[in-house]
Amino acid sequence: MEYIKNFNVRNDRNLTMLVDFYELTMANGYLKNDVKDKIAYFDMFFRRVPDKGGYCVMAGVQQLTEYLSSLTFTETDIEYLREKNLFDEEFLNYLKNFKFECDVWAIPEGNPVFPSEPLVTVRGPIIQAQFVETMILLTVNHQTLIATKASRISRAAKNRPVMEFGSRRAQGYDGAIYGARAAYIGGCSSTACTIAEQMFGIPAVGTMAHSWVQLFESEYDAFKAWTEAYPDNCTLLVDTYNTLKSGVPNAIKIFDEVLKPLGKRPNGVRIDSGDITYLSKEVRKMLDEAGYPDVKIIASNSLDEYIIRSILDNGACLDVFGVGERLITAKSEPVFGGVYKLVAVEDSKTGEITPKIKISENPEKITNPAFKNIYRIYDKDSNKAIADLLTIRGEEIDFTKPLTLFNPIHTWKKKTLNNYYAKELMVKIFDKGELVYESPEVKDIRDFCKKEVDNLWAEVKRFENPHTYYIDLSQNLWNLKQELLMKYSSEFNK
Repeated sequence: MEYIKNFNVRNDRNLTMLVDFYELTMANGYLKNDVKDKIAYFDMFFRRVPDKGGYCVMAGVQQLTEYLSSLTFTETDIEYLREKNLFDEEFLNYLKNFKFECDVWAIPEGNPVFPSEPLVTVRGPIIQAQFVETMILLTVNHQTLIATKASRISRAAKNRPVMEFGSRRAQGYDGAIYGARAAYIGGCSSTACTIAEQMFGIPAVGTMAHSWVQLFESEYDAFKAWTEAYPDNCTLLVDTYNTLKSGVPNAIKIFDEVLKPLGKRPNGVRIDSGDITYLSKEVRKMLDEAGYPDVKIIASNSLDEYIIRSILDNGACLDVFGVGERLITAKSEPVFGGVYKLVAVEDSKTGEITPKIKISENPEKITNPAFKNIYRIYDKDSNKAIADLLTIRGEEIDFTKPLTLFNPIHTWKKKTLNNYYAKELMVKIFDKGELVYESPEVKDIRDFCKKEVDNLWAEVKRFENPHTYYIDLSQNLWNLKQELLMKYSSEFNK
């Protein structure tokens, strides 16, 4: 196959082709059956929060817009598909002239999101709306997973900075780069991934590895060389040999001999092994007694939200955390189960929208049909989010009047709100294939995320047995769902 010679997967790849192969076979089938222009509506949503948590953090919209803005098939792509001997020339010609023409809505990055509500909705010709499924899922699933994990870890750190240290353990370079971006959105203060600062403006940080200390004749010599090279940004790694008997005493000696005469203060010391709780308490005493109460103690070494919470609860004297593999891979639950389902079709002549439903014996897999809006309902006094309300798009809800919410499954559970306000969550990002949305700077997304997570009740944010945040259906949407369930149930029971 000549087209694969000298192909550089990093620089020459066309992400248009990052699709499950069945997207192409279905697209070819839609064309052969003359339904390629039938208008379809798809929702991307997830069914369960990872780690049995109470919320997730939306991320990945900017990369999604970049992908959808650059959909094009190259001659190399067409030749590859031709050699499969599976696709008609009519279909290959269609791909040569492919132009993305869909409408797309998404919940902006940084918003807390919950199961069963659309994170992304696509409306457009079926051949196109179906084709983008894989990349929508890949992009939003990955970054939302990492942003959610970062939010949990950052909250466990109780306002202490968390540095993302995971590049070397990420699943590939895209996992490192976009994982760093998602981690920053979720609450991390900085990253060790240099290219993430170059691309997104996320602060890149780093000091030394153990190899620096090992290279020199002594730990003292290693610390002295480093401090002389970086007198304004001096953080020393103190656990190469013995933290309390060697590392910290040598660090203090260097601080006294090199920095004090220059009138400069050290930044910190880092512990990367051992009993971090015990060591941090002893290190704090040693630094304070030596006249360095302002020097920060940084901890790393396979940390996650549970370990951080535990060591802080046990009195660890730590100021900063470096978190790597368990964050960048979301190691405790490394799969975000987003799905992409057809929810409606539209008659291109009349504009009439016909809702569609996916039925399952598992209730959580039954989809919410129709083209929908999402509203987040807030308490006016506390500004805390109470619930999300899904409605049929175009349905009028009078939010100036008392609003009765009910559990979509246990319908007898009802709550009437009087002192509340509503905010529409989804925004339009593409109009007939044209980008109409400008992604905020990643720092602004991070600040927005913190504010919106703070607007969740503490009970929703618990690590163990969090309170369920309800996704309610309007009465009209609930009625529609029941009608479709009854319709198909009666057909199957004939």
